[in-house]
Amino acid sequence: MYSLVLNVHSWMRWIVIATCLWSILRAAMAGGRPWTPADARASRLFMITLDIQMLLGLLLYLVLSPFTRQAMSDMGTAMKVSALRFFVVEHLFGMLVAVALTHIGIAKIRRASGDARRHRTALIFFSLALLAIFASIPWPGMS
Repeated sequence: MYSLVLNVHSWMRWIVIATCLWSILRAAMAGGRPWTPADARASRLFMITLDIQMLLGLLLYLVLSPFTRQAMSDMGTAMKVSALRFFVVEHLFGMLVAVALTHIGIAKIRRASGDARRHRTALIFFSLALLAIFASIPWPGMS
């Protein structure tokens, strides 16, 4: 079960990145165009894929992962091993920041007055979320 969820979680990152980039590009290229249902749909799809990714990650973190189980048994030692520390603290923290930025951005978009403000809010919050995601992904080749 661990391998299956880990593989889905690993592949799902590309869907999250693609939907985030799609939302950012729509906001960046908006110009003076009004906020449309397609913009709202792109933002919502990004949020939904990120939330699914978070749920898969929490399932791994709290239930299935032998790494977090090992780290939680001796947190002091885990903090000295960079790979364990990354998954137990840094990956989790960075992704929670990305989820928070996305949800705050969606809430601010809903309350924003004016289309230009909605697009700018989406651009800012989703770009910051993408930075947090990129900084927190365990990229191939990382130690």
